[in-house]
Amino acid sequence: MKKWPRLIFDRKSVSEAQAQFAFSRRSFVLGGAQLGIGALLATRMGYLSVFENERYTLQAESNRVNLSLIPPRRGWIVDHKGRPLALNRTVFRVDIIPDRVRDVPGTLDTLTTLLKLTPDERERIEGEVKKGSGFQPVQVAENLDWDRYAAVSIRAPDLPGVQPAQGFARFYPEGASVGHLLGYVGAASAKDYEKNKDPLLITPGFKIGKEAVERVMEEKLRGAPGARRSEVTARGKLVRDLATRPDAPGDTLHLTIDAGLQAYAARRLGENSGAVTVIDTQTGGILCMASMPAYDPNSFSDGIGRMEWKMLSEDERRPLVNKALQSLYPPGSTLKPMAALALLAAGVTPEDTVFCGGGYRLGNRVFRCLGRHGSVNMKRAIAKSCNTYFYSMGNRIGYDKIAAMARELGLGAEYPLPYTTQSYGTVPDSAWKLKKYKKEWTSADTLNATIGQGYVQCSPLQLAVMASRIASGRALQPHLMGRPPAHSHLSCTDEHLAIVRNAMREVVNGEGTAGRSRLPLEGIQMGGKTGTAQVRKIEGAQRGQSGAWKYRDHGLFVCFAPVDTPRYAASVVIEHGMGGARAAAPVARDVLTYLFDPEKAMGFLTELEKGWGGDVNTRAKARAASFAAPPTPAVETTGDVTE
Repeated sequence: MKKWPRLIFDRKSVSEAQAQFAFSRRSFVLGGAQLGIGALLATRMGYLSVFENERYTLQAESNRVNLSLIPPRRGWIVDHKGRPLALNRTVFRVDIIPDRVRDVPGTLDTLTTLLKLTPDERERIEGEVKKGSGFQPVQVAENLDWDRYAAVSIRAPDLPGVQPAQGFARFYPEGASVGHLLGYVGAASAKDYEKNKDPLLITPGFKIGKEAVERVMEEKLRGAPGARRSEVTARGKLVRDLATRPDAPGDTLHLTIDAGLQAYAARRLGENSGAVTVIDTQTGGILCMASMPAYDPNSFSDGIGRMEWKMLSEDERRPLVNKALQSLYPPGSTLKPMAALALLAAGVTPEDTVFCGGGYRLGNRVFRCLGRHGSVNMKRAIAKSCNTYFYSMGNRIGYDKIAAMARELGLGAEYPLPYTTQSYGTVPDSAWKLKKYKKEWTSADTLNATIGQGYVQCSPLQLAVMASRIASGRALQPHLMGRPPAHSHLSCTDEHLAIVRNAMREVVNGEGTAGRSRLPLEGIQMGGKTGTAQVRKIEGAQRGQSGAWKYRDHGLFVCFAPVDTPRYAASVVIEHGMGGARAAAPVARDVLTYLFDPEKAMGFLTELEKGWGGDVNTRAKARAASFAAPPTPAVETTGDVTE
């Protein structure tokens, strides 16, 4: 009985010892875990404070400081006298930074009221804000007048994320007159950005060249961006500007163009659809390359509206096409001086004659002439544009020899100009036809091609090059910038060139087809050649001189002046003008008059524009208003006649 208390005591003693041991072990484990966690935290804190110090310093700095790019000012484009064709002007704009806007719908409601935004503009902004990220600004409006810009600037402190700003925008003083010549600028596309991920491309207000010279010379015109560091609050409100690095403007681009002549030629084309190209016969520099109708590059650069785009794209006169470079036409009789040089080189003398009774018979088919010219030699054949003479002589020497001369004078060629698209046309011959159609060249092909019909296709630029080479006797290379390239002499002799030039003098100043288009200048004569080109084969007596506009003949004219010492050469093409003498030669007369006497030429143009309804811009506004007007509802009649 005495052992029970001892047993109980022993058990109690063992339990307490075990409990103390277990507690000590847990304390050790827990303490070790705490020590490990503390060590990890200390290590992490040390890593962050030492090794990641720069990273988090930059992040903290970025929360306090906003770094924004300053789009560079685009280089000017000027003519050969330094007159601006494309420049920059100061504009007011408003942007939104999505991450700093607390109430997007409310902010847009306010901006819509202040800036008078259209529903389309509101929809566009909402979409870009949703897709936007970080502090990348979204353009709300640009080219604002002072009143609207000031209205937003005053309320900017109450509109977090809204940034009124000043910048530069492209401006083309001559508007549509230089649309096809220079192209236009616009915001970079997603495809442009994906090429090199340049943040400048998505900076509001920055635009790149989209067409023609603006696009091809982008690297030279772009310049280098600047940068601005600004201190901001947590809500994005500007505190102060810390530092600014100015942008570096792009280089000025000097063209061979004459700004006054370019504008005049575009205006002189009036309501016609066509092109005027003028070349300096001393250097080969292009002085004018007008294609009308055209788009206004200012509209494209600012962001063209749907209505204006619809009007341009649906116009049958194709205002979106650069006709001087991209359109091809049968050159018609404008090729006869070139053919005459080929005939002379092949041994035909200027005195050799052909009798024209109204046509030329080949087998059982008669190829018609424009009249009955009787006995004609080379000079009279060019002056009167006698098809029969060139039918006969072309068939006599074969067209392959004429094709070789056509290529020497610049037809069928593509020139190194700052454009991405250029049509080089067709100068056919026997080898070309065999390769393309697997057929032999025929005498009928020769007759058609000799007078500029059939397979022959040329651009207005090529026709101007042909005229410049006949005028100068050299293989001039047309260019728009830089120093004139070296020009070799043609294979034609000076005697042969003089014969053809004198015949072209007779076209305008004698009893030729363009007698009504003599230059109204004392002591200065123009040499030229008219051309009429069929659009399609027309049976009967109509001959493309009436009916629907798109089926009428084209009118063409090539020329140079002065005849004795040629200084300028030109081509004029009037689509569906129904004849070179009727439509193209008068335009060429006034354009060349401008080069010698601008005041007199402007007097002619002013009178013409009164009858056309104003200048280019005035007529464009009237056309846009008419296009946008709702159609007049048809009036039902009961059969009664009313006035």
